[in-house]
Amino acid sequence: MRWPMMVPLAALLAVLVVSPVFAANPPKVVRLANGLTVMTIEDNRFPLVAVRLFVHAGSGYETARQAGLSHLLEHMVFKSTQKRQAGQVASDIEGAGGELNASTSFDSTVFRVDLPADRWKLGLDAISDMIFGARFVPGELDAERQVVLSELARGKDSPDNRLFQLTQAMAWPGLAYGWPIIGFPETVSAFTSEDLRGYVKERYQPQSMLLVVVGKIQAEAVEKEAQALFGGLQNDRPLTPPLPYAQPVGAAAGPAVKVEYGQWNKVRLQVAFPTAGLRGADEAGLEVLSGLLAGDETSRLYRTFKYDKKLVDDISCSSLTLERGGLFLIDATLDARNVAAFWQGLLSELARLRGTAFTDHEIERVKLNLEDGLYQAKETLSGLAMKAGYFRFYGYDPDGEANYLRSVRLVDQKALGAIIEATLRPERMLTAAIAPQADEATVTAKELGDMAARIWPAPKADARSAEKGPEAASGEVAAPEVVDLGGGHTLVFLPDRTLPYVSVSMVFNGGDALLAKDRQGLAELAAGSLTSGTAKLSANAIEDFLSDRAASLSASSGRDSFSVGAKFPNRFQQDLYGLIADVLQHPAFLKTEVDRQVQDQLAAIKAKEEQPMGLAFRKLFPFLFTDTPYAYTRLGEPATVKAFTPKDVAGYWAAQRTMPWVMAVCGDFDAAAVRHLADTLAKATGPAKPFAFPTPTWGEKREQAVTLAERKQTHLLMVFPVPGLTSPDTPGLELLNDVLAGQSGLLFSQLREGESLGYSVTSFLWQAEHTGFMAFYIGTSPDKADAALDGFRRVAGQLRDTPLPDDLMRRGKNVMSGDYYRERQGLKARSGEAAQSLALGLPLDHDRRVVEAAQALTPENLQELAGKYLKPEAAYVMKVEP
Repeated sequence: MRWPMMVPLAALLAVLVVSPVFAANPPKVVRLANGLTVMTIEDNRFPLVAVRLFVHAGSGYETARQAGLSHLLEHMVFKSTQKRQAGQVASDIEGAGGELNASTSFDSTVFRVDLPADRWKLGLDAISDMIFGARFVPGELDAERQVVLSELARGKDSPDNRLFQLTQAMAWPGLAYGWPIIGFPETVSAFTSEDLRGYVKERYQPQSMLLVVVGKIQAEAVEKEAQALFGGLQNDRPLTPPLPYAQPVGAAAGPAVKVEYGQWNKVRLQVAFPTAGLRGADEAGLEVLSGLLAGDETSRLYRTFKYDKKLVDDISCSSLTLERGGLFLIDATLDARNVAAFWQGLLSELARLRGTAFTDHEIERVKLNLEDGLYQAKETLSGLAMKAGYFRFYGYDPDGEANYLRSVRLVDQKALGAIIEATLRPERMLTAAIAPQADEATVTAKELGDMAARIWPAPKADARSAEKGPEAASGEVAAPEVVDLGGGHTLVFLPDRTLPYVSVSMVFNGGDALLAKDRQGLAELAAGSLTSGTAKLSANAIEDFLSDRAASLSASSGRDSFSVGAKFPNRFQQDLYGLIADVLQHPAFLKTEVDRQVQDQLAAIKAKEEQPMGLAFRKLFPFLFTDTPYAYTRLGEPATVKAFTPKDVAGYWAAQRTMPWVMAVCGDFDAAAVRHLADTLAKATGPAKPFAFPTPTWGEKREQAVTLAERKQTHLLMVFPVPGLTSPDTPGLELLNDVLAGQSGLLFSQLREGESLGYSVTSFLWQAEHTGFMAFYIGTSPDKADAALDGFRRVAGQLRDTPLPDDLMRRGKNVMSGDYYRERQGLKARSGEAAQSLALGLPLDHDRRVVEAAQALTPENLQELAGKYLKPEAAYVMKVEP
């Protein structure tokens, strides 16, 4: 069979149409007498329902005294209500097998519930009760206030958060968009219960809310229930739409630049240009421009500064559009020594940028990928609910999404030229940077400002205009099929005709398990290099090929596996099967590309080591295990990684490609073409070499502390050894973890809700073939670290000494069942699960069997497991301390 590789891009947009599954089930919208809007979408693909309540109550609606009140309210609605005790709303939802969360942004607060379809009424009742039945008990407020203050301190440890705070303060000084959504310590500390009640009364008007319910429902029944729960709410004031903020006209004294120094490993620089807000005439064009400049690896700034000049670790571009204004943002992460060269180059690029700089092919590629992103958001019910709700809530007309897509399709060189002319102006440029303290003399606001004024000065009136160039139904899901290809190679078909997409997941045995101790990091380097060129295609050609087809292709390595995955519209499947075969059989591993991946891996190491949890997990496995690849540092150490050569990478791949593998394909695919691909790859390597999963040896040291300077919080992990995946205790361990984790889990309810010991509290379970561990985690203030560890010991003791109550058992079982369906909505999730399970020697339906086995367990079964494994005296403790 011949692998066709090229399709004219201009023809592709013409066939990107709305999926019949959504066209056959359009949203139904009704407005209750009090003004509350109800949107329903009947979608029977999964036995699930997604409920969303959008409220015009974000930080952009706050006064200076109220800074952070919207966010605090989001926290407090999870406390006691007229119907429920503190934490019970989360317990009820999770106990039914659902998920509950909320988020606050500049312009809104969104409450989110995902549930089994037969419990949709519980979702509506919970949202209604948690908002309009909230009691705002002073004692609960005092406890949650400490949690939010801890969250504030935690946010200061994030370089990305701090960078954007500098930018927003420059863009909107003294305005609500100019301060953090979470507020400030002084405002959060002053809020009272009456402030919360007053804010609900002021902002939570029914005319300001949109209720969205998507899934296996009947629209009329949902509308009736919405009327019963929300119909009695009354508006007590006129609805006043927010007025746009005036855009700055320019800084007479020169470019606005702010630089801040701290204990960071890298320089992070953000350039911002004020824009109009939502529904602005240039909204679609700005999205296209951001994609062209630095949207992906095919983009102009990425190719120039990351790929060609090697000046940045990462560069991206985005258009932030809010109700009252927006920002066009360019972000870069780089070493201080490269700042001057990068800044000079970026300014020069922006100064000469015109719409004619982009080819029609580039523009069409970005437009295709924008459309593809909107389309794929509908793959899950939660994504569909958020996307449909967004367009309705933010005032787009009933055909808002279609009109937006039409606006995207109309963007051309001329439109881009007009947008560049109006938006990317030097007198409007705002620049923020955070830099390592040690580089204070290298990266300065004065030098950045002086260079900007010299290279890209603000033009005289109309000068820039004079310089312009000549701008010219429900799907079909069939049963899986497993095909033994022989020689240690397996193919899995997972047909699903719901959406016109295909996901391919290929899992090899191997990964770090093929490495000697002095080669740590090589598997990860090989994964990054594998898709960076073949004998026929350069790295740039592969990036262009994928972007032209709205496709993705990537590789990753694990401690005992190596994975390759792709996802793409099914009309391009022949092209992608050919590319996959080429990449796996003929990788080039050119020195330029391997060197580039080395730099990326070194940057990733630095990035992990400046984030508390990144540092913790980087150090965790070498602390827990000895002698086997499970003890390796996954990304390797910098000195080792720097020494790797293309020959090393090619040698690793030569060994890895001969290991046993499983290929799983999910979606609307051509089975014969998939079989041809699998047979081609199996024949190329011949019978696989035998592979044995390593058996880790646990370390003797029981406690380790690492330090991260100038951070505010201590992060603690208490790790309990448990058996591996094939153990008969696995269903019980999974259930025990679900009992402990989550907002209504035992750890959260006792250590955060009960004792306010930390903001983030949870547990997680990790298992390999022959071993595993359960870990308790908390992020807390340093003065509460000992109390938090005592809390871990106390919870473990309770589980050993006392059988769990029936309601917690029921909650845990429902969480397991609910998660099983939610996590398998995406094609990629299903293909990945199938390939991973069979590669581990497990049944295809292993996870479902675990869920079913857990349903039969009793409180006494979990008590026995806790006594067997949750022994604090035998646990390992990892600390990340400021």
